[in-house]
Order: sequence, then C-alpha cells, then structure tokens
Amino acid sequence: MKTRIFAHRGASQYAPENTMPAFELAYEMNADGIETDVQLTKDHIPVLIHDENVRRTTNGIGFVQDYTLQEIIQLDAGSWFSSSFTNTSIVTLEKFLQWISPKSLKLNLELKNNVIDYKNLESIVYNMVKDYGLLERTVFSSFNPKSMERMYKLDPAANTAFLTTSKIRRLTQFTRSIGCNGLHIKYRILSSQLVEECRKTGLDLRVFTVNRPAQMDRCYKFKCAGLFTDVPDFALKQRSSLPNERTSKRIHPFQRRR
Repeated sequence: MKTRIFAHRGASQYAPENTMPAFELAYEMNADGIETDVQLTKDHIPVLIHDENVRRTTNGIGFVQDYTLQEIIQLDAGSWFSSSFTNTSIVTLEKFLQWISPKSLKLNLELKNNVIDYKNLESIVYNMVKDYGLLERTVFSSFNPKSMERMYKLDPAANTAFLTTSKIRRLTQFTRSIGCNGLHIKYRILSSQLVEECRKTGLDLRVFTVNRPAQMDRCYKFKCAGLFTDVPDFALKQRSSLPNERTSKRIHPFQRRR
C-alpha cells in the first residue's frame, strides 16, 4: 500500500497556509491530497482557516465567528508570509470545492471545533461536499470526538478520522467507538504497536506533521495510509526513492521560498 501524501494546509512551507496559492502549488507538485481546516463565519459560511482568531495569518484581529463572510474575505491573508502574497484572501469552502472538483486530489477537511464547537458545522460541511459529489474522496476529521459522533449519525458510511496528539488508553477502540474509520496522530506517538493495532481494528492511520526525511521514511516503512506535510514536493521525492531510500541523497527541506 502506498502512503498517500497530503499537503498540510496546502504547500504551506512555500505559500501562506490555507490559501489558493498554497493549494495550487500542492497540485502542481503532484501531492496526492490536500488537508485544510474549516470554521464558520458569523453568517454560518464555511471558510478555510486554522486558528480561531484571525490575527496570526491575516491583518485583522478577533475571532472568525465574529466576522461575516463579506468582512472576512476583505482581510489580507498573505502579507504575514511574504509581501509577494499581499492581498491574498481567505478562501470559502465552496470556492475550494469548485477548484478541487475536476482534479484527482484526495481531500481531508479538519473541522476546527475542538475550541469553539460551531453549531451545525458537520451538516453544513457534509452537505456541501455531498453536493459537489466529493464524499468518496473526502475524509472528515476533528479533535472533537462529539463532532465525529455527529458526523457518523449524518452518514455512517462517511470517511471520518479522530485527531489526537497523545496516546490515550485504548486509543484504537475509542476511535472505533465514536464511529471513525481513521486515526490521525501526531508523529511522536507513532509506533509499531499502534500501527499493528490500527491494522487489527481496520483503521486508516495517517500521521502529522511530517517534514523531516527520517520521519517520512518511517511512515513509509510502516505503510501508513497517509502523512500530512508542509513540503509535499520533498515527501514525494522521498517516496519515489523507495525501496532504496537508505542510499538516496537526502536534502533538508526547510528553506522557505520567498
């Protein structure tokens, strides 16, 4: 099984995260899929942004939920990264789905509701993805187990994954108990034992955020279902070197392009 490479918030080492330039670059790099984050505006429109507060990645202040769509798309979501991305806008989920629909990319939508539990986020996002005919190639994920339970009630056949940064007791059993068929873990808790437990319970194991050569190689060795990376181009080079990766030249990926 080939480990799928998901561009984490797009090709976010090279372009501002969760923006069209980052998504387009990931596509040009031939990533297998794109991971992005979904929250709701004040008028209940799903938009793609990681933080609940806009201050880190835009020229605005305050919470996403306090902006209307027309207000939030006026923010500059690119200048913080580089002046060459000045006036890059926050992207709506609908615009993103329109863009990705004709492409063969897989999609991971992280529902950002572990801090602010947006009302009806699951149904709004699910129905939009369904309307675009993208359910078969979309994974819905969240750190919020209640959210995944709600998603399971919406559609027991939906691809869902529980996100975690810690190795909680009986993790695979818990993940199954909330209706998920996938488990997304922070790299530091990846182990051969957890890989085996996921195989036994039929869970798709994906790992975040994997940017270093040795980390990538370990995910490939364990045949994880997927990894999330800020440098999809580098991850693809590492994967293409298999099974002779031990003798391949390693290039450190952390040189941000400006």
